[in-house]
Parts: sequence; C-alpha cells; structure tokens
Amino acid sequence: MTRRRLPIGVQTFRTIRDTDSYYVDKTPWIGRLLDEGGHYFLSRPRRFGKSLLLDTMKELFEGNEALFRGLAIHDRWDWSVRHPVVRLSFGSGDFNEPGYLTKKVSALLDGVERAHGIRTGYDTAPERLFRILEVLHERSGQQAAILVDEYDKPILDPLFTGPLHQDGGPIRSDEARANRDFLRGFYAVIKEADAHIRFSFLTGVSKFSKVNLFSGLNNLKDITLDRRYAAICGYSETDLDTVFAPELPGLDRKKVREWYNGYCWRGEERMYNPFGVLLLFDTREFAAHWFETGSPRFLIERLFEKRIATPRLDGLVTSTELLSSFDVEHIGLEALLFQAGYLTIAEEVPVGSRMRYRLGYPNLEVRQSLNEHLLRRFDPDPARIEENQTRLHQLLEAGDTEGMERLFHAFFAGIPHQWHTKNDIANYEGYYASVFYSYFAGLGADVTVEDSTNRGRLDMAVRAGGRLYLFEFKVIEQSGAGSAMAQLKERRYADKYRGAGEPVHLVGVEFSTADRNVRSFEIEDA
Repeated sequence: MTRRRLPIGVQTFRTIRDTDSYYVDKTPWIGRLLDEGGHYFLSRPRRFGKSLLLDTMKELFEGNEALFRGLAIHDRWDWSVRHPVVRLSFGSGDFNEPGYLTKKVSALLDGVERAHGIRTGYDTAPERLFRILEVLHERSGQQAAILVDEYDKPILDPLFTGPLHQDGGPIRSDEARANRDFLRGFYAVIKEADAHIRFSFLTGVSKFSKVNLFSGLNNLKDITLDRRYAAICGYSETDLDTVFAPELPGLDRKKVREWYNGYCWRGEERMYNPFGVLLLFDTREFAAHWFETGSPRFLIERLFEKRIATPRLDGLVTSTELLSSFDVEHIGLEALLFQAGYLTIAEEVPVGSRMRYRLGYPNLEVRQSLNEHLLRRFDPDPARIEENQTRLHQLLEAGDTEGMERLFHAFFAGIPHQWHTKNDIANYEGYYASVFYSYFAGLGADVTVEDSTNRGRLDMAVRAGGRLYLFEFKVIEQSGAGSAMAQLKERRYADKYRGAGEPVHLVGVEFSTADRNVRSFEIEDA
C-alpha cells in the first residue's frame, strides 16, 4: 500500500488532485444534487469539508475534466458544457466591526466582476449580484452556478467571538442582527434571478430560521438532515478502511473509532471529522485535534446561564424544529450544541406521528474536551483542576474511594466564597452532580448517566480501573440525610451490573447548599 499526501487544511480540489493527495470521492452526492436540480442548503460543523465540497462543485461546473478522471461523476458529466461560476466566501474578515459586511460583499462582487470582465454599474449589492448573474447567462449561453461558503459567519462572529455581557449574552447582538438583515436581502437574489441560475449551494455551520434569514428564498432545499446526503461531508468507516488503509497500521482501530467517529445526520454510517482524523494520521497521537481549533466559550456561558446540568447533555431529547431553532433573538441550546458539532444524533425516537432525536456526544474527543472546558468554568483555578484530574485518575486506578471523597470535598471547599456569590451557581441542584460528571468525563472515563433499570434511573455509572461505581446524588436539604445510599439499595440498581464480572461499588453522595460542599460520601460494596 502506497501512502499519499495528507490534505490537512487543504480546501482546494485542484491542489488535492494535482499533488496526488488522499481524496474521498464525494461526486456521487454532487451528481445526485445536480440530477434533482435546484437550490440547496447544508449545515455542518466547522472543519468538516464544506469548503472543499464547494470547490469541487466549482471545478465541475467550469469543466475541468482532467481533475475528475477516475471519479464517479466523470463518465456521466457533459464536459463540452461549461457553466459560469459565482463563488462567494465569508470565511475571512472582522464581522464584529460595524459596517464591515457591506464592504466585504462589495469586495467579493468586485472580484467576480474582474474575473469575468463585467462592470455592472450598480452600487447596491443585490442589484450588482442580479446583474452579474444576468450578464454571465447572456454571454455564455449557460445558466450560472452560485456557491456561497460560510454564509452565516457575518452573523455568528458578533455573537460568538465578541465580548459577552455578565449574563453570558453577546454585547454585539445588534451588529449580528444588522448583518442578518443585510444578508436576507442579498440572498433573496438567488430566487429573483432563478432564470439565470443552474444550481446554487449555500453552506455554513448554523441553520438560521427561514423566516428571519431566508424569507425571500423559499425555494432553498435544506439537506442537512436528509439521510440521502448524510455522508456528503466527512469520512465514513468504509473510507478509512479503503482510501486511508495505508495510514492504519500501527493504530488501534477501535481507539480511532472511539476518539473520532460518531457524527450522525440520520445516515446509515456515522462519520468522522476529516480534520481530526488527518491530524491523527500525521501525528500518530490521540488528541483533541478538532476541538482545539475552536472555542466553546459562548456555548459554556449559555449553559451556565440556563442552568443546564452537564450530565443532561448526553441524552437530550429534541425535535427537528428545535434543532433548527436558531436566530439572533433566540439561540436554542439544542440547535447550538448540534450544529456546532458538540452533540450529534444518537438515536431516532418515534413519538406518536412525529420523530424525536436523542442527542449525545459524538465521540471521546468531544466529550472529554468539552467537559474539561466546563470544569474551568466551575473552578476559576485551572492549575487546581489539572492537579485534581491527575489525582482522580490515580485514585480510580487504585480503587481508593476514601481518597475520592477527600478530593471532591477539597475541590468544593477550594472555590472562593465570592466566586459562588458572584455566579450564584450553587443555587441549582444540577451544579454538584455536574462537577462530578465533568471530572470523570474530562478524564475520558466510561460514564453513563441516568441509566435505566427495571426499578428506576441511576444517576451515574462510572467504569474505571476494572471497577464499576454506581453514583446517586442528593441535596441533603431537599431529600434528607442517608437518602442517596438508601435509594441505591432499595431500588437494587446494582442487580443490572452484577454479571459484568467486575467489582461494583455503591456511592451515595449528598450535598449541602448551606455548606456548598459534600456533606456525606457513603461507599459500600454491592
């Protein structure tokens, strides 16, 4: 098997083909889109191959046959026909700056006009774009293709990369709203100029409400959750076993899957994020390659603002409507977590005549990394968190449950009183369980929350060091002393796990809101 060049960060189709880099053929999906025709929208997380997909479409419409030899679409495409292409990318620029978007669009359209030798004479963006498409059609005799990359970045940047209010909300939401309103009129041209467009494709991370962004573009077909296009971006298990087979020797195949596979858009196969897998092949190290390229700061602030207990994230049940419920005025947490790639569809759940989706972490990289970031929000001292995580790992390996009690007690006691007062975080029940969960999940331990038995739901099960720990959490002011261990025994939660052949420990943890600490930490062998 011959190893090829790894296309890390390469978003240009020609570069990949000219340098004989690895390439997963996405032209079967492009061909299907073209057969069905029309205007399309696709949402995928960052670094998932969206820009490369659009560049592949560009080369196809421009008729660059040599680049497609050996690919699925080569023999079914009419290479004698060339379509003019308008490609617009909002991937760069400072959209936090008021008024910058207007200048950016003007610069993009300047570039299109220069490339095609056009001078429209219009100053306003919608009129310029319409005239460009009209002239391209008239000159070439062929309808144009319009490809828009990172269509949503001018709206997302003021929301997610700008400063935040104390309540976690974005300070620059007015700028985000202004950019959204500008783009609404700009994108509406795609419908107005339909007679001059052979194909249009818009892609980005988020899916904004059609009412607020695409109200003038109701002919846009959303394929984000269309199972036929679930594999249009990313790598499948089959892709790794075939295209990337030369890279696999020396890597634990099961570990590769646990760390990086798991993204689901209702397709038959779960997908890998290309960026993370390519860096694994390059470095031969299992690390948070994809996660570290972005910051979940805004997301974490929203989770704290909404008082969402972190164990609840793995198992959220939502609907198609909520997954798409995203706008400047209403940033739905389910939509934010799903669209950004921090949660994915774990299971489809029919509820009457409607379909619901149970969400979960896609893989170990995301679960471990997100919970490490959450811990930093729980405790303002990152050095202490690192020290505690190292110690917790040692205690789990040794089965030292008394040491675990001392560790968590010291953690809560070490948080400054004024930080509690400022954040008001200890006044919701999920806070205490969230700290426990994020510590274990941040270590990469095998953690299951709200595991169902025939007697009820167990709060948390942790497998580590060849042992199984069954946790029940209670707030002592609400449930009374001894209630955590009593529930573990009365409901016989351990029965479900006895056949696993590993020691089972019952751990009843009770917190006090008055003490802001662990009041009781009972441990018994099951």
